[in-house]
Formats: sequence, structure tokens, C-alpha cells
Amino acid sequence: MGEVQRLPTRAVPSAIQRHWLARGLTQPGGKLPLFDEFGQSIDPRTIRACVERGWAEPWFANPLKPDWLVCKLTEAGRALVS
Repeated sequence: MGEVQRLPTRAVPSAIQRHWLARGLTQPGGKLPLFDEFGQSIDPRTIRACVERGWAEPWFANPLKPDWLVCKLTEAGRALVS
């Protein structure tokens, strides 16, 4: 997945970022969804912004869909939306 640049975590998440992160609270291991409640893909910019700020982290590479960013909540992300 390559090197991830981390930005300061003092940033405030947008409503979309906060909603996406909160969905990981009820999932095993804090897994974050790839799709919204309507079956639409989560915007990769949302995912990358959360990873860059340390609220989410890449979990594993999907060999069948290498362009999918499979992520999970970090402790910082969990604290932010709890």
C-alpha cells in the first residue's frame, strides 16, 4: 500500500468523515466499510484523509480488488467518534 503520510490529528473531521469512522465502532476489529448504506463506494478521498490524519489505518491488501482501501479504526479514530 505504500508509505502513508501522517498529518496532525488536531484536525476536525468533516461530517462525512465522522459518519464513516463511526460505522467502524460496531464492526469486529473496527473494520471500516467500503460502501455506504445505499451501496455506493466510499469516496477514496474520505478514506485517504482519515488515514493521513491517523484516524484510520490500512488493514490489509485485497488481492482480488487491489484498488480497494480496506481500513480499520485507530485508537485516535475510536476516541474521536466515541
